[in-house]
Amino acid sequence: MRNHDKTNVMRVLDGKKISYESHAYEPDAALSGEEIAAILKEDAEMVFKTLVTQGKSGQYYVFVVPVKDALDLKKAAKAAGEKSVSMIKQKELLPLTGYVHGGCSPIGMKKRFPTFIHETAKQYEKMFVSAGRVGLQIELSPGDLSDAVGCGFEDIV
Repeated sequence: MRNHDKTNVMRVLDGKKISYESHAYEPDAALSGEEIAAILKEDAEMVFKTLVTQGKSGQYYVFVVPVKDALDLKKAAKAAGEKSVSMIKQKELLPLTGYVHGGCSPIGMKKRFPTFIHETAKQYEKMFVSAGRVGLQIELSPGDLSDAVGCGFEDIV
């Protein structure tokens, strides 16, 4: 991949000397996470989506959960130490994170937010998250993702 083709996610990982593999597919924002897993020929348990929430305090939080699962807002609030959290509106995503819906990654957001990865990720050698662009995923170890964003693993689904 040419350097100018790299996403911010890849530049961050390169800068931290974290190894990853990128996987491109025909970009279509209408694809579900499970359809993306099928395109990658990977188990949907290993393909994760990035969800951005706002706590009652006003603080933003990022949650990384398997594409086949839904974020449990009560468990997410507990993990974040908030009374409650709610999903941000889709129109808020780009100005807040620098990413569009379907291409949001926990790595390389405009600002670093407290981030939580669902605990099931730890049982896999590799996991997939968006590379910061619709049509591009990165494969890396859960430990490396945790190191890249400075977060831990929680029961959030």
